[in-house]
Amino acid sequence: MKLRLPNTFVLLFLILAMIAAATWVVPGGQYNMVTIDGKARIDPNSFHYVASNPQGFVALMMAPIKGFVEAAQIIGFVLIVGGAFAVLQRTEAIDSMIKSVARAHTHSAFVRAAIIPVFVTMFSLGGATFGMSEEAIPFILIFVPLALALGYDSIVGVSIPFVGSQVGFAAAFLNPFNVGVAQGIAGVEVFSGMGYRIVCWAVATAITVGFLMWYAARVKANPTLSPTYALDQEKRKENVVGFDGFTGMTRTHGAVLMIFLGFMLAMVVGVVKYEWYINEIAALFLVMAIAVGVVGRLNTDEFVAAFIQGARDLVTTALVIALARGTMILARDAHIIDTMLHSLMPLVQSSSPVFAAQKMFAIQSVINFFIHSGTGQAALTMPIMAPLADLVGVTRQTAILAFQFGELTTPMIPTSGITVGVLALARIPWITWAKWMIPLQLMYLVMAMVLLVPPSLTGWQ
Repeated sequence: MKLRLPNTFVLLFLILAMIAAATWVVPGGQYNMVTIDGKARIDPNSFHYVASNPQGFVALMMAPIKGFVEAAQIIGFVLIVGGAFAVLQRTEAIDSMIKSVARAHTHSAFVRAAIIPVFVTMFSLGGATFGMSEEAIPFILIFVPLALALGYDSIVGVSIPFVGSQVGFAAAFLNPFNVGVAQGIAGVEVFSGMGYRIVCWAVATAITVGFLMWYAARVKANPTLSPTYALDQEKRKENVVGFDGFTGMTRTHGAVLMIFLGFMLAMVVGVVKYEWYINEIAALFLVMAIAVGVVGRLNTDEFVAAFIQGARDLVTTALVIALARGTMILARDAHIIDTMLHSLMPLVQSSSPVFAAQKMFAIQSVINFFIHSGTGQAALTMPIMAPLADLVGVTRQTAILAFQFGELTTPMIPTSGITVGVLALARIPWITWAKWMIPLQLMYLVMAMVLLVPPSLTGWQ
């Protein structure tokens, strides 16, 4: 019998119902708050029991709308960012740039040699900045034929856009959908700590590039080493071409990309120098969408349609955030959040904050198997993990990094819709892909545990 996990919404509502039920049996508890460096923090030695306030059926049904109201700023931010990037995609500037470079492989030995590091870095940068994830799926139709044409295999063709974007997403430094949301919920300045996150992104991307180049060289030298060798022989017979009708990148596309880059730099300056928060960043994305639409020569109907479609694509994410926040509202109103923190503390607490941070990473990796939406997972776990970090001597910034690294398992887990979708498009069996991914996943595991050491030892803020 095939195991089938419930839909994310069903899973979250089950969690909501379990928390409502737990409010009837878990005693109320409370920590006292102290002010440290101008910020409210939990006093780890002040826990005491208080009267609980069990939540019934009516409270359960009201929790989602209350969650929507309390998370309105984050939800609005996500919808605006989604709309802005949909406008950028509608101009076809990013697609055009990738196709231009990919087509050049037929004319340049340098391009053929650089195609893996260049494209993996580009997709990783997309994941790290604007949260590229599902957007990588269409590129499978380009990079699988390209990889086969270069003498590689379908695994290389899938890995360039898919693993590239996913590792960038997990090790992001400007991604509004995981870093921005998690920091907003944790009460940490949005996009702060960018310097060390850039180091983490560079290390994760370099490991991915190095592993792929090593694997690609082996397969090129001996194609029979590929787990997809037989499947690829059939694909080569089909002679699939991903560049039909493409005439090259236009000046308009180039101008759009320059505007996009300019606005990303403006966001960095605004966050670092002027301490911009969610409202300012959302406004910047809105202005970027308008500028990109004008330069990209989209008429008003095209602009509005693209923006609405982009926001519509993230309605699911918005509802996940609302449901996740609803779980915290039930627990908060019942006065059991501090009791839960008190119970979790022994599981995470260690003699060193290094091990505490690594335990957080392990917990987030397990949660990622069930809830692999970066935004939804942040909304569900950060209200617990942020104050828990205070209790075990880990900074909230480090706890957020541990949460991010938990998403490094996404390219492998069968519960991820994008993973299953990408493999179906490339016609690669999941078990074949999973076996190939094991060495890379082990490298990511070691990398994450090592990269969590410096911020844990230095009290990274």
